[in-house]
Amino acid sequence: MADSDQPGDPASDGVRVESGERRTHAGDVVPGTSPWRRMRLWAVAHAVDDLYQGLVPASVPYFVLDRHYSYVAASGLTLAATLGSSLPQPFVGLLVDRRQVGWMAAAGVTLAGVGAGLAGLVSSYVAVWLLLLASGLGVAMFHPAGGKGARARAGESTSAMSIFAAGGSVGFFLAPVLATPALVSLGVGATALFIPPAVVVGFLLLRHHQRTQAHVHRVTSSDGTDRWRPFLVLTGVEVVRSVLFFGVNTFVGLYWIRHLHASPGLAGVALACFLVGGVVGTLWGGRIADRTGLARTVQLGTAVVVPALVLLRVSPGPYVALAAAVVAGIAVNIPFSVLVKLGQDYLPTRPGTASGVTLGLAVSIGGLIAPVFGVIAQARGTQAVFTVLCFVPLLALVLAAFLPEPHRLRGDQHSVDTTLP
Repeated sequence: MADSDQPGDPASDGVRVESGERRTHAGDVVPGTSPWRRMRLWAVAHAVDDLYQGLVPASVPYFVLDRHYSYVAASGLTLAATLGSSLPQPFVGLLVDRRQVGWMAAAGVTLAGVGAGLAGLVSSYVAVWLLLLASGLGVAMFHPAGGKGARARAGESTSAMSIFAAGGSVGFFLAPVLATPALVSLGVGATALFIPPAVVVGFLLLRHHQRTQAHVHRVTSSDGTDRWRPFLVLTGVEVVRSVLFFGVNTFVGLYWIRHLHASPGLAGVALACFLVGGVVGTLWGGRIADRTGLARTVQLGTAVVVPALVLLRVSPGPYVALAAAVVAGIAVNIPFSVLVKLGQDYLPTRPGTASGVTLGLAVSIGGLIAPVFGVIAQARGTQAVFTVLCFVPLLALVLAAFLPEPHRLRGDQHSVDTTLP
């Protein structure tokens, strides 16, 4: 496609749309389809994939009850899933960027579901461990390929990418909600009930790949340069955000019970408030970024986290603190989807690698650091954990100040998938 400097020409915006629809700089289709219609398949796929990330910790207590595993053995199951999902993601991202492997998202979500589902049916601890490792590997396969495919559909719209990112938050939230009743009623073998969603979504993704592979090409840039320095800074911001998320997610229930003297039921409501706030914050972050800029939104998000966590820490009672939990969830997750897209903008020739780091590796590192808060809670109580959490965002705030806005280079070419599923 020849470059054009005429106003309204899609090429002058650096975006090539293959179905004849125009896109604005923000990536909105004119008149086109809504972001939800474009992103619904990828949002649902991300939700199902991350459902299995949440299914593993939800099922671990039932392995202890039904199989009489020790606490060390139980923690080993979580370690297997974490290793499988975290370590391979950068390498999977490199493969996604160098080869046409659009089928990998379908294979990944299927493997994630089948591995986690079969784990409850086998009797050998080694077999359970290997199946959960395979499930984690499936998650690792999905994120880079899914992030690249979602970006192809979203174009330059951060709002559209926020729908994809929010799908993962929804899946993580739904895992204990759906799994706990089944596990209580049927035991650990109930994990098999969660295999069908993975198979169905994997089939839909494979069909989508077969239908659109002739129209969707790797994002290329004739003058684009990968900017690793700001990407590394961005990765640091995401690690801090992930530490905050896992810190609150792990200890918010215990904080309600031990410090605010609430019932276990109300503690569960507090966790739900935080996670629902996270979904809202993810979606809001995308909308804000389309209006004010990507880096500025990350800086705004990291700035509001501090007062949000302070509000949670000083709330006088369990019911008042529920509102603070929602606010904290929103604040912690405002930068989430923005960091995903900004990472891809910093590495324009490596969208799979960028997605593998921002959606996978950096998030997993945050989860691995979170047990440090367990040591603090053991020594000083859960209130000390939330006191420390109030100071953690300051590091992200400093790092975010060094994030530049991505520059669009005239002549860049982006291939955008506008074929509806």
